[in-house]
Amino acid sequence: MATLSEVPVGESGARASPVALYRWLFMVAAMVVTIVGIGGITRLTESGLSITQWQPVTGTLPPLSEQAWQAEFAKYQATPEYRLEAGPAGMTLADFKFIFFWEWFHRLLGRLIGLAFALPLAWFWIRQMIPQGYKLRLIALLALGGLQGTFGWLMVRSGLSGDMTDVSHFWLSVHLLTALFTLAGLVWTALDLRRLSRVPDAKPARLSGVAAIAAIVLFMQLLLGAWVAGLNAGLASDTWPLMQGRFVPEYDSSRGLFWAITHDPYLLHFLHRWWAWVAVAALVWLARKVRPLDRRASIAVHSAFGTMVLLGIATVMTGVNLWLAVAHQLTGALLVIATAWAAHAIGTARRTA
Repeated sequence: MATLSEVPVGESGARASPVALYRWLFMVAAMVVTIVGIGGITRLTESGLSITQWQPVTGTLPPLSEQAWQAEFAKYQATPEYRLEAGPAGMTLADFKFIFFWEWFHRLLGRLIGLAFALPLAWFWIRQMIPQGYKLRLIALLALGGLQGTFGWLMVRSGLSGDMTDVSHFWLSVHLLTALFTLAGLVWTALDLRRLSRVPDAKPARLSGVAAIAAIVLFMQLLLGAWVAGLNAGLASDTWPLMQGRFVPEYDSSRGLFWAITHDPYLLHFLHRWWAWVAVAALVWLARKVRPLDRRASIAVHSAFGTMVLLGIATVMTGVNLWLAVAHQLTGALLVIATAWAAHAIGTARRTA
């Protein structure tokens, strides 16, 4: 057991509390995983454009009267999505209330995550409980949370003008990947603090080359997945492994290969489907490297990517079943956690050596 002189200290020499901080960060990480799942439901039910304004304070409450509901519905009826899709399909006020709920709940959870991070951070800061070297990192995580909210609104706004019936898949990818990057940062920082609570002079882990390569490959797969979701490209095929009865599907290349890679749903579906195996290879490599250091992290990586692949195939073959697709996205968040865990274990071993 560490003596009092070995206990980590804060910036001003006060006694720090890494145990409280890492437990808090793990709690916030769990909330981020939850909002990723809710975000998947919001996207798959096409609820994201149901709230046409960003009202950080007054928007916390849903409409509380029939007149308020009619006013919100009228705002939605002015959007391209309603005029070109939902309206002609015969959307009722009851239908609108359903999609409104998911977008409202998604935004409410985002606000709660912000409070769950900002208020304890202020408390730990005032009480001088933050260990030396961690204040800047925690501020950066707070800033990422603020950016996440900004990117979310820019994403929504992209679908409220012109003839857009969906949000921009580029903004959707920025919104989702910022959340997943923040999630990785929360887990990495929590693991650093947990180690600090056990080894008072422990230094933060460093990212190794193997972990960096695996992270980049996984990032590309998550980016492709976000574009697939944004363009509804999961519906491009309900067969596996072939698409349209062939390995490489037909796609629109009339505007160049770059446009096709970033816009054509058939090509994006194909790339997401097969880049997954590149990601599997990189993650197997990472898991093998971490196995002698932390067997649980290795098992977590294998379990997460294996489950994600199976859920991805099932999602395709069921024509994008809502709950399978949500589970696929949710497992993606868990895979980010497992990857951060494994990368941290390798980085800790390198730093110790």
